[in-house]
Amino acid sequence: IFVLDPLGRSRDSRMGGNDEREQTLNQLLSEMDGFDSTKGLLVLGATNRPEVLDPALLRPGRFDRRVVVDKPDLNGRINILKVHSKDVLLDESVDFKEIALATSGAVGADLANMMNEAAINAVKHGRNAVSQKDLFEAVEVVLVGKEKKDRIMSKEERRIVSYHEVGHALVSALQKHSEPVQKITIVPRTMGALGYVMNVPEEEKYLNTKKELEARLVELMAGRAAEEIVFETVTTGAANDIQQATNLARAMVTQYGMSDKFGLMGLESQENQYLTGRAVLNCGDATAAEIDQEVMKILKDSYDEAIRLLSDNKDAMDQIAAFLIDKETITGKEFMKIFRRVKGIPEPEEPKEDDDKGTASQELHANPETQADRGERENQAEQANPQEQVNPEEQANPQEQVNPEEQANPQTQSNPGNQSGPEVSDRGNEPEKKTEDTVWSHPGNDRNL
Repeated sequence: IFVLDPLGRSRDSRMGGNDEREQTLNQLLSEMDGFDSTKGLLVLGATNRPEVLDPALLRPGRFDRRVVVDKPDLNGRINILKVHSKDVLLDESVDFKEIALATSGAVGADLANMMNEAAINAVKHGRNAVSQKDLFEAVEVVLVGKEKKDRIMSKEERRIVSYHEVGHALVSALQKHSEPVQKITIVPRTMGALGYVMNVPEEEKYLNTKKELEARLVELMAGRAAEEIVFETVTTGAANDIQQATNLARAMVTQYGMSDKFGLMGLESQENQYLTGRAVLNCGDATAAEIDQEVMKILKDSYDEAIRLLSDNKDAMDQIAAFLIDKETITGKEFMKIFRRVKGIPEPEEPKEDDDKGTASQELHANPETQADRGERENQAEQANPQEQVNPEEQANPQEQVNPEEQANPQTQSNPGNQSGPEVSDRGNEPEKKTEDTVWSHPGNDRNL
């Protein structure tokens, strides 16, 4: 027996009752108490509005088990993508984990739609297999709509949209607790967006700290701040940013206990958590007015911080915006390259496989020599013949000293457990970073490079 939620709706006569439905529910409740467990009868029910169900249907003893089907997590999205890609040809570049990280909050139907859009995009471009690029484009199609390249914007509007989006991306790079930038575009979309910045988290997160939420507020305010700094006026393009920032700031005050004025006081509760998620205030009118003032203060502080960050980095904003106007779409790698060049930050060296192996081998040989220097007799032996080691099993490769360009093979060493690895050796060879450089460098953006 499968019970739908209209049948189990609360028997409340205040909003007008339904005698036929209530009689059916009464009969069902009485039968659920009298079912014989040996008859093999199973009662199932499903709803996405548990708040409208009758309390008698939810009391202990009616349904033995309650299963909540929530939005999938990272592993769930990866497995869902694998299910929907069984009949789709994929090339070697496809990485479902990156797609799952970029689709936080998506449900199974969204992921199925993304896989279908990726297949359509591959066929449209004459390819026999879906690539990672097709999947990322499908993510954008589902989230923000298809590109509308036939929409012609004036030169001035393109400049405004470009500075607006660069403001978001630049503040994201300048803050420590922001997510790395994956893509910036000013190509209009069918869902109304004239441009957007795509941020991809480095890992799945279930909690957000106060600093991360404050950084998100500053990032949302940065688009409007960039317009005011460059054009000395504002436009209607920040309407969605303002709405998101207001909702986030209100939740910080009323639900998350992150307000200095109200402290740990819960002032809102969610009315329908599975559908709209609309929140209802649990306070009087006077307190509601004070909540509005507190939200306004948080938003103003975030806007002032965005103005400060962008004013101090206007040269970088101008150069990145000019590049974006010319290209229309730039990647996170191109964005960070321009940013580092303007700020005078050296580009991170891309590790080479041969260099890493050779450096790791040199690190490995350094350890036996250091231990040998502790004894006077071993030290004299090394001075007499630098190529000779104390322990024959730990002998170094003589080619390493004869020709420094030829690196030793770390696999020939007798004690691989002491090998420090490429990451340790690379950090040892890096020049010492200045304090001001570490302030502007965003560790998350290096992943996109």
